[in-house]
Amino acid sequence: MSNAFVRTETDEDGIAVVVIDRQDKLNALNADVIAALGDTFAALRGSSDVRGVILTGAGNKAFVAGADIAELAEMDPLSGIRVSRAGQQVFRAIEQMPRPVIAAVNGFALGGGLELALACHLRTASSRARFGLPEVKLGIIPGYGGTIRLPRLVGRARAIEMILTGDMIDAAEAHRIGLVNHVHEPDVLLDETRALMTRMLANGPIALALALESIDHAAATHPDAAAQLESDLFGLLAGTGDMREGMRAFLEKRPAQFTGR
Repeated sequence: MSNAFVRTETDEDGIAVVVIDRQDKLNALNADVIAALGDTFAALRGSSDVRGVILTGAGNKAFVAGADIAELAEMDPLSGIRVSRAGQQVFRAIEQMPRPVIAAVNGFALGGGLELALACHLRTASSRARFGLPEVKLGIIPGYGGTIRLPRLVGRARAIEMILTGDMIDAAEAHRIGLVNHVHEPDVLLDETRALMTRMLANGPIALALALESIDHAAATHPDAAAQLESDLFGLLAGTGDMREGMRAFLEKRPAQFTGR
């Protein structure tokens, strides 16, 4: 599964590696890349062979170094709204994937690139990675969900500082503030990210999907409503073969063999 800007390979373990490949522009997002990401993740969501997704950038310089400024410079108010909403829709679809999605940030993740990483469930980073939302330096604001997701992840005050200064932070600082989960040397980033994904995929696939649904729902819901959904999903899992297998395996002191049923 691939096109001019986004290519995908799925291994025998069901881990799909999605690579944004526009190296001459440091993998910058334009309308074509956004559309390709939307098509790619829609196909991955519909594939029974895919159990988890790792998203990264081609080359060793950038994950995604931002949006395509030449394209943004042509915006008027109405097209600006359309550009923002198109990106928001694709990034929200990534955030709502029922399988784990990890951004392996291999270089610059700036502007729309950081917003894309924020839409993934987890982030790992190369020690050379750099992060930032520099939009105010261009007279605009983040438009793909950055003002929403960054404060939820790192806290309001840190997010305000990053957004209003437009300053970059390095991988160590991103890890310290909780923006990324793990930092690795560049040559082992993908291997270590794959190992993290493998640990997740050893667990019940229905449980993973419903855990992600509950977490996503809770982010924008009153705690009482979030707790009610959590209970409902907990109850649904009690009717699955995976739950019975997981409980039996624990009692029998053996690894569980989940089937997704």
